[in-house]
Amino acid sequence: MLERSIDWLLHTLLDLGYPGIIALMAMESSILPVPSELVMPPAGYWAAKGQMSFAVALVCGVLGSVIGALANYYGAQLIGRPLIRRYGKYVLLSEKNLLRSERFFAEHGEISTLIGRLFPVIRHLISIPAGLHRMPLPKFILYTAAGAAVWCAILTWIGYFLGQHEGALRTEEIHRYVTWALLVLIPVTLIVIGIYVLRRRRPK
Repeated sequence: MLERSIDWLLHTLLDLGYPGIIALMAMESSILPVPSELVMPPAGYWAAKGQMSFAVALVCGVLGSVIGALANYYGAQLIGRPLIRRYGKYVLLSEKNLLRSERFFAEHGEISTLIGRLFPVIRHLISIPAGLHRMPLPKFILYTAAGAAVWCAILTWIGYFLGQHEGALRTEEIHRYVTWALLVLIPVTLIVIGIYVLRRRRPK
C-alpha cells in the first residue's frame, strides 16, 4: 500500500509541480492524513534528477506547512475555547487547567512551537494550543517556519540523497533515513531545551 502511495506521489508530484508541494504540505500540516515523509522526499528525488529545484521545493514545503498550521491556529481561536468551556469538564479539563496551560504557553510558546514542528504527531497538534492561547501571529509564523524548514530540509535531503544513489525511491529506505534523523534530533532537541532552561533560570 505504502509502496503504491510513494509511486503515485512520485509521479503525481512531478505533474503537480511546486503548487502541489504547497497544497500537500498544507494538508499535512493541518489535520488531514498526508505524511510529509511521502511529499518532501519525492521532491528531493526529482531535484536530484534535475526535474525540480531543491531550494524552491524546500521553500514550497515550508510555505505549505505554515499555511496548514495557520488553519489549525485560527480554527483553535474560533472554536477551541468555547468547546473546552462547554465540554472540557467531561475530559477533566477545567477552566483552571486552561488558564495554567495558557500561562505556560505565554512563557514558552516559542520554543514549544519550534521544537514541536520537528516531531511526528506533535507538529500536527502544536498549532492548536498556539491558536487557543493566541500566541502573537508574527512569532507563531516565525517559529513555525523555522521548525518546518528544518524538518522539510531533512526530508528533501533524504530524497535527494536516494535520488543520487538509488535507482528508485522506496518507502523502506525513506523510513530508515527518517528514523536515523529522528534519533539525531532527539538528543539535539534535549540539548536545546537544556540551554533554554538554563538561560531562563539565569538571573537577569
